[in-house]
Amino acid sequence: MRGVMPSLAIGLSLAGLPAGAVPATATPSLTSRPMTAYEHQRPAWGTCPESQKELNAAGAECAKVTVPLDYSVPGGPTLRIAVSRVKARSKADRRGILLSNPGGPGGSGLANTLALRPALKQVADHYDLIGFDPRFLGESSPLTCAPAPPPTPPGPSTSAREDFEASVRAARDTARRCREHGDNAALLPHASSRNVARDMDVIRAALGERKLSYYGVSYGADLGAVYTQMFPRRTDRMVIDSSTDPAATQYELFQRSGEPAEEALDEWAAWTARRHDTYRLGRTAAQVRAGVQGLLDQAERRPVTVGGHRLGAPVLRMLLKQPVQHAENDPALAAIVRDLADAAAGKPVEPGPELATMLELLASPGLADSMVGGAIFMCGDGGWPSGGWPKDPETYWKNSVRSRATQPVFGPYVNGMIAPCAFWAGEPREAGTVIGNDVPVLMLQARHDNNVPYDGALALHRRLTGSRLITADIRSHGVYGRELDGHRPVPCADRAVNDYLRTGTLPAHDLTCARAEAAR
Repeated sequence: MRGVMPSLAIGLSLAGLPAGAVPATATPSLTSRPMTAYEHQRPAWGTCPESQKELNAAGAECAKVTVPLDYSVPGGPTLRIAVSRVKARSKADRRGILLSNPGGPGGSGLANTLALRPALKQVADHYDLIGFDPRFLGESSPLTCAPAPPPTPPGPSTSAREDFEASVRAARDTARRCREHGDNAALLPHASSRNVARDMDVIRAALGERKLSYYGVSYGADLGAVYTQMFPRRTDRMVIDSSTDPAATQYELFQRSGEPAEEALDEWAAWTARRHDTYRLGRTAAQVRAGVQGLLDQAERRPVTVGGHRLGAPVLRMLLKQPVQHAENDPALAAIVRDLADAAAGKPVEPGPELATMLELLASPGLADSMVGGAIFMCGDGGWPSGGWPKDPETYWKNSVRSRATQPVFGPYVNGMIAPCAFWAGEPREAGTVIGNDVPVLMLQARHDNNVPYDGALALHRRLTGSRLITADIRSHGVYGRELDGHRPVPCADRAVNDYLRTGTLPAHDLTCARAEAAR
């Protein structure tokens, strides 16, 4: 489900590092009603790929479902979408299928619904648990970009402006390598949330189901809302967790993530100050904050060398934001800051496990391939109605400078992180989805979401007039099944989800899971 490494990979992809491409498969022979051929196909189930050890251990089956590359031309080129299935244990009381998406965008989801089974408890027995890799990702006709040149580390001295110019060059090069590689120019315009929702509906039909039940978190929640709008009569029990403002562009969503991240950092600083004897980062929250700021200020002049890596301020901000986005990672963040502070002071440092894991990912040769999904979907449709990525690099720079007054740690990152989307050639093939319907939906949101403001979920709640909102009075990004990530669960939210998936009845009114209940 949610984790530090997927978030880190997506952050890195937007910083300008990426990937390589596979053309669409051959077109099958179709009838005079092409979409009927897709809807009536019967998947050939077999064992799952060797890499999917959890699926195979659970007795899952895997198959490929054929979908059109371009739904406006269903007789044209096709893609093959990888699907997994763990059959319902209770055949007599089988409800149907439960699909899921882990977020990103760009997250592989073949084993995601199976991973939810411990949180679903007995409810899982009544559904076929269906996972899938979205188009162009994982096992689903994967798309890559031309190989990236080895990243150039920052020099021994730098500046905020030099770091920004380097990110602009990297983002421009990423857009070029993705666009010009293989058949990507023809494929990339079809990487959109609307097409993923259409693929989900073909999966539903190919499995012989009238309706689709679904759980999605983060971008997966936004994708669920898109499905309700496009296929309202085919939506069964829909659960969306940690969603965003449907009127915001993707760039605006990144900008808005700065404020909750700063608030989370304040709470972490207070937690760390109470443990000064352990971490030696300051006896007050203000002192801890000042230490973090000093580390970044120094890195904007002289990058920090640690574990064989030279890290500039942009990378440090990104590394700090990952644990901040996930509740109860206070010790991890404190350990990372301690190591970085010692390295900045010129002390010999053997990175602890928290920092070592991140540095290992930075050096991973497969990093580029793992990140391309985030870029292609964010650039394809922005994740919501419009991409909204400014084309002029100076817009990012000015916003970055302006943000330092109120968001000194994360403002420069979320405002100045220029994505390849700024240089993406062409426009989306179709407009994004405007949300507004009365389909029954169960929404979950943390009141103090570490990544997206609570107000965004309220905006979506108002547009989904048939929805009920479960608010968890905690700081977190992701509410349901938190124990799957090693965090404290929110029992009343978990009960609400499982009751809804079991009975199909939404709560009579919106509910709040009190902090005491969430912490039990």
